[in-house]
Amino acid sequence: MTDTSLPRGTALVTGASSGIGQVYAERLARRGHDLILVARNIGRLEAVAGAIRQESGQNVSVIAADLGARSDLARVEAVLHDDPAITMLVNNAGFGSVVPLLQADVEAMQAMIDVNVTALTRLAYAAAPGFVARGRGAIINISSIAAIAPELLNGVYGGSKAYVLAFTQSLQHELSERGVRVQAVLPGATATEFWGIAGMEHSNMPAEWVMSSADLVDAALVGFDRGELVTMPSLQDEAQLQDFEAARRAMSGHLSNARIALRYRKGTLTA
Repeated sequence: MTDTSLPRGTALVTGASSGIGQVYAERLARRGHDLILVARNIGRLEAVAGAIRQESGQNVSVIAADLGARSDLARVEAVLHDDPAITMLVNNAGFGSVVPLLQADVEAMQAMIDVNVTALTRLAYAAAPGFVARGRGAIINISSIAAIAPELLNGVYGGSKAYVLAFTQSLQHELSERGVRVQAVLPGATATEFWGIAGMEHSNMPAEWVMSSADLVDAALVGFDRGELVTMPSLQDEAQLQDFEAARRAMSGHLSNARIALRYRKGTLTA
């Protein structure tokens, strides 16, 4: 559970001008966090920041940055590295695609990797040393259900979100005993601008598939307060996630062996 006796400090939220990032900003301000909001669209970012200041009374600053541009990314990295007031990073910025591999533009796929993978990684690396040195901090990485079901959407998108999940699991392994909380959030279909940018409006999906951003973030924060490493708000049967993780961990102890598995030995093939 979250320790409410400690001062909240500042949360830096990427992709904060709309959708999931905006809701995270609103909810974290209500919890007592000051905010640093990052997004490309300065007009929308300032509007979100102004509304949050008025509602919550928290300090809110903004950084207009395209995390796919190395110079902009470096500016945000420097803030995370240098500002000791920051106690939380929400790595939310990212985009997707529903275009099949053979129709996808490789430059667009590279741009997706730059934001979904490279920027997320560099921001976590910028934040983690300070969190460890101060003995507290939290990194929330927004992944996707495509991380474990890559067939659902574009393969590069699924691969990038599988990276986010694996990277978060590795961060947990390395940092959990050093005062740093880590969480991967795996949204299902969520009513945001993501879908229009990806090439398919969420309004074209069955309504029973699509969760609101507010519900998604509220559920994710419940998972964070519970100490979950992986939070999947749309998965109704928690036992399925537990079984999935148990199977992964059970297999992980048997992945390396000097002997070839019997099924691959010469003479074991049948006609």
